Amino acid sequence: MAARSDSIQALAEMLLSRELRLVTAESCTGGGVAAALTDMPGSSSWFECGFVTYSNEAKIRYLDVPLATIEQFGAVSEETVRAMVRGAVNNSLGDVAVAISGIAGPSGGSLEKPVGTVWFAWGSDEAQMTQCCQFQGDREAVREQAVTEAIQGLCRWLAS
Repeated sequence: MAARSDSIQALAEMLLSRELRLVTAESCTGGGVAAALTDMPGSSSWFECGFVTYSNEAKIRYLDVPLATIEQFGAVSEETVRAMVRGAVNNSLGDVAVAISGIAGPSGGSLEKPVGTVWFAWGSDEAQMTQCCQFQGDREAVREQAVTEAIQGLCRWLAS
């Protein structure tokens, strides 16, 4: 957890130095990223809000993810997390966002997208960076790894 705290501290410094506000758009992590970020005192200076859009309907309604995107690519896809980032920024007062959608298990996986598959997007309305990870372990382990990767990915995206 010390590594996560260090990542959150680095993230806070990058956001503050750029005067950016962060939004989270989470599915499989169920608000875990927002909770980890807001554990830090002073996070209200750089954290705007978090969306927990667990269902496809919530992604469509609150983040403006096109139904066609979910139908064509699935909720756990690069296209969907890109749309989630854009929707999170456009439906908040935030400047940048992280989006996470995955299959934490123990069920829900397929041959193409097994349990542990998690897609991430980091970015703004104009540009996003994406990554797909295949995490191991039970539901809790997958979710914990996803939270950590979401935070570390934000640091990498802001540093690039």
